Amino acid sequence: MSEMEVLSEVRCFGGTQGVYRHSSEALGCSMQWAVFTPPQAEAGPVPVLYYLSGLTCTEENFITKAGAQRWAAEKGLMLIAPDTSPRGLDLPGEDDDWDFGTGAGFYLDATASPWSENYRMHTYVAEELSALCESHFPLDPERCGITGHSMGGHGALTLAFAHPDRYRSLSAFAPICAPTRCPWGEKAFSNYLGSDRDAWKRWDACELASESGWSSPILVDQGGADSFLEEQLKPELLEEACEAAGIPLECRIQPGYDHSYYFIASFMKDHIDHHARLLSV
Repeated sequence: MSEMEVLSEVRCFGGTQGVYRHSSEALGCSMQWAVFTPPQAEAGPVPVLYYLSGLTCTEENFITKAGAQRWAAEKGLMLIAPDTSPRGLDLPGEDDDWDFGTGAGFYLDATASPWSENYRMHTYVAEELSALCESHFPLDPERCGITGHSMGGHGALTLAFAHPDRYRSLSAFAPICAPTRCPWGEKAFSNYLGSDRDAWKRWDACELASESGWSSPILVDQGGADSFLEEQLKPELLEEACEAAGIPLECRIQPGYDHSYYFIASFMKDHIDHHARLLSV
């Protein structure tokens, strides 16, 4: 287990908002992440909600723009927000595009060279970071939920479907629902995973739903004025996949809202309430 460096800790709604750094074995680089510890943690372990950010983001976007700490403090939820990719590896082409490489890890484990050694965000979130946080923070690993935005919504769905024994609650904001069938996903998957499209299915929530064993209700919010809605996000495909798999899904199209953190902040309370309800027992 790597050592944890405290970069900052400040009081926030009676709890503590911290930013930390450690040396990741899974990713082969130094990584930062954020943790909001609610005031209830002073009395004992609390349930935890992981938040996965979208393309180009770091852990900072969520903790400064989403407004989640207020609602998490009320419900006694710990919030954990990792970064979106490895950093500073200097791999060829890593920083050429905003939607691939740095800031665009897609929460998968790459299999194609040169990405396979470091771009292992699925393993990082599901195993390394969770183990690190369980050893350093007063959280209850038996009461764990996951959510995310856009690319991070895709990550939340695929992580939950792959590990239904680990995550008990699930939601997403404007997720990339079917990355094997949209330009963002096709670009990332062809580079990270190679040309075999069958191998891509492991990282597509719509492909995973039928065999996931997931049964807990899912909440998805999607902005109706989101410019990425039709070409990249495709929530109707997730609705079809969940219906076929018998997974309870509430997919709400919110008229007039776009893809930004103004949209996320507007419905964050609903998502915190959703997770708190499912993680309360």
